[in-house]
Amino acid sequence: MEKISRKGVAISVTAFIFLLVIGTVLSYGARLVSLGTAYKAKMLCSEVFVAERDTAAVLVDLAVDDLVILQFIDASIDNVAKTTTASLYGFAESKVRYRKKTGCALVSNIVAPIALEAGKRGQRESTGYMRPEADKSVEPLKLSDADNPRLTAVLNAAFLEPDSQHPGRTRAIIVLHKGQIVGERYATGIGPDTPQLGWSMTKSVMNALVGILVKEGRLTLSSPITTRNWQAPDDPRRNITLEHLLHMSSGLAFNEDMADPLADVSYMILRERDMASFASNKPLEAEPGSRWQYSSGSTIILAEFLCHLLGNEVYGDFPREALFEPLGMTSAVLETDAHGTFVGSSFMYATAREWARFGLLYLQDGIWDGKRILPEGWVQYTRTPAPSDPEAAYGAHFWLQLPKEYRGKGDAMPEDAFHAVGHEGQFVTIVPSHDAVIVRLGKTRYPQAWQHDLFVRNVLAALR
Repeated sequence: MEKISRKGVAISVTAFIFLLVIGTVLSYGARLVSLGTAYKAKMLCSEVFVAERDTAAVLVDLAVDDLVILQFIDASIDNVAKTTTASLYGFAESKVRYRKKTGCALVSNIVAPIALEAGKRGQRESTGYMRPEADKSVEPLKLSDADNPRLTAVLNAAFLEPDSQHPGRTRAIIVLHKGQIVGERYATGIGPDTPQLGWSMTKSVMNALVGILVKEGRLTLSSPITTRNWQAPDDPRRNITLEHLLHMSSGLAFNEDMADPLADVSYMILRERDMASFASNKPLEAEPGSRWQYSSGSTIILAEFLCHLLGNEVYGDFPREALFEPLGMTSAVLETDAHGTFVGSSFMYATAREWARFGLLYLQDGIWDGKRILPEGWVQYTRTPAPSDPEAAYGAHFWLQLPKEYRGKGDAMPEDAFHAVGHEGQFVTIVPSHDAVIVRLGKTRYPQAWQHDLFVRNVLAALR
C-alpha cells in the first residue's frame, strides 16, 4: 500500500477547509439574497396595493441608508395578477401576492417555490378591508383651533435632518391633547389618508383583540395555548398560557435580533408561508413564565391561537368587527401570511390618525364613545410589568419604558407613559397624566437618529 505523506495530508486538509469555507460563504450569501428579494417583494406589494403609494416613491424608500444594496435587486409588478416579484439577476426569485382584504403574503421564494393552494385559510375572502373614504361616516377626531407656537416648533424640528449620514426620515406626527388633534405634520408624499406600516406596534393591537375576547368571557389569562405542534400529552410547551405569550415569557427559543438578517424573526416574516408553525416548532429553553425574551414568534402563536378559538369563518373579520369599526379605523389592514394567520407581530397598516385613535382607546381606559371596548382593568393590566422582566420595561404587549436604542440621556418621561413601538421608529405613546397621545411614524433605519424620549418631553412641555 502506498504510504500517504504528511505533506499530502496537509494539502488535502487545507483544500477541504477551503472548500468548506467557500461553501459556507456561498450558503450564507444565498440566504441573504433570498431574504433581500423577499423583503423587497413584500414591501413593494404592501406599499403599492395596501397603502396605495406611488411605485417610484416606494422604490426610492427601498434603497435608502442601509437598504441601498437592494437597488441591485430587480423588481416588477403585475397589476392584473396583483403580484410583485424580486430577484437578483434571475436568482433567488421571490413572489408576493396581494389578496383582497387580507393584504400581501409570500407566494414563493428560492427555499419553497410553492403556489398558493385553494382552500387554505389564506384564500378565504373577508369583508374586512375598506378604503379611507369610508371615514366620511365616522365621527372624525376633533381638530383644535388653538394656536401653539411652541408645539409647532417642536413638530417642525422633528422633520429636520441634522445628521445627513443618519437621517431620521420622519413621515407623520399627530399629537392628541384632551381628545383633540393639537398638532399634525406629514412628510412629502404622505398624508392623512396614507396607511402606514406599524411593524411591532401590531403586537399592541393583538393585546386589544385578546382583551375583547377576555371581556366576552371567551378567554382567561390562564388559558393554555393550543397549537398544531403541541399535541403530545407530555409536551412541556402545553404549559404555556395566554399570559405567558402576552408577557413575552413563553420560554421558547427565538432569535429576535433585527440586526442579524438571518435571525428567526427575519426568516419567519419574510420566508415562511406558515409563520405559526415555524414559531411553535421552536424548542422550550426555559420554564414558561420564568424568563422574559421579546419574541415576534410569541405573537404569531397567539394569532393562530385566536383562529383556533374563533374558527376560520369568524377569524378573518374579527379585527374589523370587534375593534377597527367601533374606533373608526376604516382603512386599517391586519395582513395575514399565506396560511391565513394574522401576522400580528409585524404587518398592520393604518393611517396616522387611526393609530392615534388606537392610542386614544387606551388613554380612555378602553372606553370609546361611552362604550366599553376593553374589559375593566385591562389597561391597568397592560401597564403592569411582566413578572419575569428584570427591568420592568415591558407589560402585556406594550412597552412601559422605551427600548434602549430610542432613548437619549436626558430626564425620564412621566412614569405613567406607555408605548406601542415598532421597527423603523414607529410609536404610539400614551401619557395619561398629560391626557395626551403622541404618534410618530417614520422610516428610521438608524435608531440613534430618533430620540423618542426627548421628542415626547418636548411635546409635553409645549402642551403646558
